[in-house]
Amino acid sequence: MNLRSLRLSQRHKRIDEALRAEQRRVRPDFARISRLKKLKLALKDKLSALNRQPEMI
Repeated sequence: MNLRSLRLSQRHKRIDEALRAEQRRVRPDFARISRLKKLKLALKDKLSALNRQPEMI
């Protein structure tokens, strides 16, 4: 795993944690949940694209 994919994975994890925390709130902000889900999906797509590319040495 290269540095870029590692950073994307870490960011994906932080977004997931924020999303779960927002969903656990008594009165969750559904607009924020929607934004976090979109961001999480975009990061997942970037990670998938990176993993499909051959590694450059």
